[in-house]
Amino acid sequence: MAKRTFSSFEIFLIFLLVMMTGITVALLSLLFITSGTIENHTAPQNSTPSRTTLFQNFSGYHIGVGRADCTGQVSDINLMGFSKTGQYARGILTRLYSRAFILAEPDGSDRVVFVSIDIGMVSQRLRLEVLSRLQNKYGSLYRRDNVILSGTHTHSGPAGYFQYTTFVIASEGFSNRTFEYMVAGIVKSIEIAHTNMKPGKIFINKGTVDGAQINRSPTSYLWNPQSERARYSSNTDKEMVLLKMVDLNGEELGLISWFAIHPVSMRNTNHLVNSDNVGYASYLFEQEKNKGYLPGEGPYVAAFASSNLGDVSPNVLGPHCTNTGESFGKESACSASMCVAMGPGQDMFESTQIIGRKIYDKAKELYESASQEVTGPLASAHQWVNMTDVTVWLNSTHTAKTCKPALGYSFAAGTIDGFGTLNFTQGMTEGDSFWDSLRDQVLGKPSEEIKECHKPKPVLLHTGELLKPHPWHPDIVDVQIVTLGFLAITAIPGEFTTMSGRRLRQAVREEFEAYGMLNMTVVISGLCNVYTHYITTYEEYQAQRYEAASTIYGPHTLSAYIQLFRVLAKAIATDTVANLSSGPEPPFFEQLIVVRLGKGYWDPYETHQTFLTVEKYEATSATWQIIHNDASWETRFYWHKGLLGLSNATIQWHIPDTAQPGSYRIKYFGHSRKQDLLKPAVLLSFESSPSVFEVITTW
Repeated sequence: MAKRTFSSFEIFLIFLLVMMTGITVALLSLLFITSGTIENHTAPQNSTPSRTTLFQNFSGYHIGVGRADCTGQVSDINLMGFSKTGQYARGILTRLYSRAFILAEPDGSDRVVFVSIDIGMVSQRLRLEVLSRLQNKYGSLYRRDNVILSGTHTHSGPAGYFQYTTFVIASEGFSNRTFEYMVAGIVKSIEIAHTNMKPGKIFINKGTVDGAQINRSPTSYLWNPQSERARYSSNTDKEMVLLKMVDLNGEELGLISWFAIHPVSMRNTNHLVNSDNVGYASYLFEQEKNKGYLPGEGPYVAAFASSNLGDVSPNVLGPHCTNTGESFGKESACSASMCVAMGPGQDMFESTQIIGRKIYDKAKELYESASQEVTGPLASAHQWVNMTDVTVWLNSTHTAKTCKPALGYSFAAGTIDGFGTLNFTQGMTEGDSFWDSLRDQVLGKPSEEIKECHKPKPVLLHTGELLKPHPWHPDIVDVQIVTLGFLAITAIPGEFTTMSGRRLRQAVREEFEAYGMLNMTVVISGLCNVYTHYITTYEEYQAQRYEAASTIYGPHTLSAYIQLFRVLAKAIATDTVANLSSGPEPPFFEQLIVVRLGKGYWDPYETHQTFLTVEKYEATSATWQIIHNDASWETRFYWHKGLLGLSNATIQWHIPDTAQPGSYRIKYFGHSRKQDLLKPAVLLSFESSPSVFEVITTW
């Protein structure tokens, strides 16, 4: 065969082709490695965003994380959770944050949003307003089916952001100021996550957390069948499920952890806004990963979300009689007002740290060893359901019904984590003529229908029949599941007890398996989208302790939820989500009863990036460096209402043993009101600082 020769021009063309190919490969590789975002997807109002993507040739998800402050008021507003009269906010221990995570498929076609918020629970009004604002900015990208809002259930966050009358009364009114702070913080955290999206990977791990929880209603748990209880080693769920998120270069982005525990290490005697034990776990993890940043700052986001915590307490020493100090197994050993569960620390601050660190330590262990990658398509399913009228199939021939909402007598008793102040006790299966008569005169008599439906619960408040000034409890409730490959997140609109959560997880897993989705990991995400109090098992309901008396839709509530979540799981597994009905849309009430704020007390009402700083003098640069703010665990800001429109602020710095010797100062940032004659009042910002002081040594 004759040897082929090339002309100079042909050699030039071949060389040019090789060079162009190399440049193209290099540019594509550079794009793959360094690209920080996928398409912005920002759409005009009410428009559908484009689905164009930059690339699809990677295994994983597009991941965005974001954190934003949602603290709001820190004075003269009720703290939400214990419903204790007089438990007003009077300062701040730690700030409250909304932590958002957006996960999208490589081609950008499907995505889900999970937001964990340092608040008592997500109210329906809060969710509806957040979804409305997201629609205004992003069109149909973020919707009711693919956005989950979950409260951590701290009992030390502001109240006042509800629309149903029961919660408005507990909050002593609706606070538009608090509501706006929360909505703005949640939306901002989602916006940050949206902007920061980048290709990455998600890893999952599970492990047991020991020594952090007890069951606060163990006698109720024993009402569950012995054969069922025998399948579990504990009367609480000790398993933590953790997601680790990294980008394609291995840079750490964030984590979500689900673990069942009540954030009530801070007691009902506390008056400082804070995120409690799970918030302390977030604080520790974010401080470790965001080296050199102040608390609440830095790119890494760590969320410790709620789960089936209904009957789970962090006060691990159990109930003690406060007048004798003796521990006991049954609250009948002393009056309810003397029965309090004790945490492991010398005070509630130390108990919060001890429990929070146990949660953090296990999360760190699971995070560092996480190796199982989450892969597979994303999906989401959602329905609004009228929970007052669900027909429950008990078997193939017998049905039951859910009830209009009602609260039982033991609701007023409280729990060992926070007892009630009147002569109510847990386990009441009969009413009281005095309280019945008083209720009938003030609110009217409950119908025979609602009393019969809720048996054996003796109805104290027939909230489902009370409609003024607005309904006292929600009828329309969200049920929602999102899936990431083999992980299913069930968004629960309340507080499931331990066994209720176990039954729901099993039912959802079995439904997925029945339609070909095998080996699913099902997570219970608590306090999501709308608050409906507690959900016990049918058997626990018979005992009528606090959790059962607070199961507002009656004895078959859990069975109804299991039935509804099975429908969602089947729709996802069979790819028939589009055929689901959306259900009856919930209301958004206007003209709510407004919180009456103390007039003339201005400084704590105005939002600040921080109310305080602790600063250290650096001689080499002759500058003051901020080392702590009011989000730091080591600082406490107390606000005290004075006379004639004056107030007092006290700032404490509990000096840690890591503090370096040197010169320090503390600064306070506030507002004052200036009132000139015949002129409207104006707010003036100010800052003040006492004398410089020396830290010589710590121990």
